[in-house]
Amino acid sequence: MDCCGFLPNTISWPCGGRPLRVSFERRAVNHNIISKKGRASIVGHFSISDLEQLSGIKAHTIRIWEQRYGILRPVRTATNIRTYCDDDLRRLLNVATLCDRGYRISQVAKLTEQELAKAVISCDDESHAHRYCHHVNGLLAAMLEMNESRQVCILNQIVEQYGFEQAVLQVVYPFLQRIGVMWQAGTVNPAQEHLITHLIRQKLMAAADALPCVQPATARRWVLFLPEGEMHELALLFMNYVLRSRGHHVLYLGQNLPMAELGQVCTSYRPYAVVTVLTAVPERHEVQDFVQRLGQLCPDIQLYLYGPLAQLVTELPQNATRLALITDFIQLASNLVVAETCVAQLELTEG
Repeated sequence: MDCCGFLPNTISWPCGGRPLRVSFERRAVNHNIISKKGRASIVGHFSISDLEQLSGIKAHTIRIWEQRYGILRPVRTATNIRTYCDDDLRRLLNVATLCDRGYRISQVAKLTEQELAKAVISCDDESHAHRYCHHVNGLLAAMLEMNESRQVCILNQIVEQYGFEQAVLQVVYPFLQRIGVMWQAGTVNPAQEHLITHLIRQKLMAAADALPCVQPATARRWVLFLPEGEMHELALLFMNYVLRSRGHHVLYLGQNLPMAELGQVCTSYRPYAVVTVLTAVPERHEVQDFVQRLGQLCPDIQLYLYGPLAQLVTELPQNATRLALITDFIQLASNLVVAETCVAQLELTEG
């Protein structure tokens, strides 16, 4: 996988609600664990609890829609347990999108697949400016269909409607969390995930590139990198955007950086802080040693550690801070700007 990896169960993120606490990492990649899950070996099969988690529609409501309107057509196992396929999930996502926008379920149930898809595409988003569920469902449906043009259209639409940062926080994050649930269930294939995460990566890079240039001599300087072997980059790319949009200067070193190279960079660049995201690398039993070596390599520089593996560290170096949530990082970047502004105003007053 080349997405950043979200932990879907770390927070409660109700569809359409405004998150107060946001986690950026879905999971560290561990195919051995995934392959042991009963559902993972049967691609395209969901339980009703899976549909509830992926669509935001309560299982009780799904059962009523199924029995009363024939919205879904589950197949029962030998033990009489309902299982649902990819087509059922796609239809439920589209139905949920229309119902979220005020359609009656009795009306939606009468639509053919073609009419349903057309209605979802043609819905007027302006009347739902502060509701995000239909965007998440739209991205999921487009991903399952490998519909690149639809995915691009939705991403462009949410950026224009909410602004880039809020679009990522309110739509892209919960969307990637749901992909995490689907990946762990074995119900999304690598091609589907690679396509959408590549598009999101492009958006993150383009948004940062469009920001005004910041001179390192006049700004707080940061180094952002991923450890050697780490390829999950979306979180770090968003951190890059957050810092640059607030006037910080960033030296973005990206994926797969040997630690020895980091020491040379810090000596010449002399950053205020170094940031890294630990998702799949290093191995769990090597995380503590990695963090200690990082602290020794950069003893006079503030270190910020983020990602699921960073939460495993039991003893942090004195110059290191662990970030549990991406919103913690956003607050940090904003607070530093406020503090610098206050100092500048004070100096101006005293002068």
